[in-house]
Amino acid sequence: MDKLNKIAEQISKILKSKKQTVSVVESSSGGLISAALLSQPGASSYYMGGQVIYTAQSIRALTGLRLRELKEKNIRSSSEPFALLIAQKGCSMYDTDWCLGETGAAGPSGNGYGDPSGYSCFAVSGIKEKTDHIFTNSNDRIENMFKFSEEALNQFIEVIEN
Repeated sequence: MDKLNKIAEQISKILKSKKQTVSVVESSSGGLISAALLSQPGASSYYMGGQVIYTAQSIRALTGLRLRELKEKNIRSSSEPFALLIAQKGCSMYDTDWCLGETGAAGPSGNGYGDPSGYSCFAVSGIKEKTDHIFTNSNDRIENMFKFSEEALNQFIEVIEN
C-alpha cells in the first residue's frame, strides 16, 4: 500500500492545487484506488465518491444497462471501452472533474469474458480522456489488485499533469 500512497500523495497535491475533484468506479482493483486517494490528508477536498462494481447488478445500477444491452453496443466488461463508459458515468454521477474507471480479472483464474488473470483495463474521463490496459501475466490475485491500482493511478497522474 506504501507505493499506492506515494502516488496518491502526488495526485492529492495536483488536485488540490488545481481545485479539481475526482471519483472512482473500480472493479478488479477492489477499492484500492479509492483507498489510496482517501489515505491522503484533506481528501474530502478532492475525492467526491466511488464504487466497486463487481456484479451484473452493480454494473446495471451504474450504467442503466444490462450486460446484454452492453453487448449489443459492442461494449463488454473488462475492455477499454467499458472502463471509459464507467469513468464517464462516474463523472456524471458524482459531478467531478475526473473519474478513474477500472475493470479486469484479478485472478487466480480469468473472468467470464475470456480475459486471463492479470488483465485490467483502466480509463480516465473528465477534462481529458484516456484508456489503457495492463497484463501482469500473474495469477496472484492480491498482487494483481495492487498492480492494477498502481497503473491506473500512474495513468491518472500523466493525464492531470499535462
